[in-house]
Amino acid sequence: MFAIVRTGGKQYRVAAGDKIAVEKIEGEAGSAVTLGDVLLAGDGSGLKSVDGLTVAAEIVAQGRGDKVIVFKKRRRHNYRRRNGHRQHMTLLKITAIGDHKAEDRAQASEPALAEA
Repeated sequence: MFAIVRTGGKQYRVAAGDKIAVEKIEGEAGSAVTLGDVLLAGDGSGLKSVDGLTVAAEIVAQGRGDKVIVFKKRRRHNYRRRNGHRQHMTLLKITAIGDHKAEDRAQASEPALAEA
């Protein structure tokens, strides 16, 4: 099963076990995070409803991305500025896709329906 989630203004296609680098999310390494903004979910070629669907992830590490060089120049005016920037990133490991609590409730109610 896969899902497309939005976090930090960007969209990521994820599946269970994937590792992704996203914009900084507050938390320590090893803590659990829930990504609730699921845009699309599917299994193989079919699509599933995303109502109440969440993606569970674990923070692997907090770090910084690659350096981006910002260079400004105005020709014929002897104006040159060179700056660098490293964005703060969070490395996430996707543990599960879907609301397991809702699935557990559905499985618990199935035997009650079979007895009636």
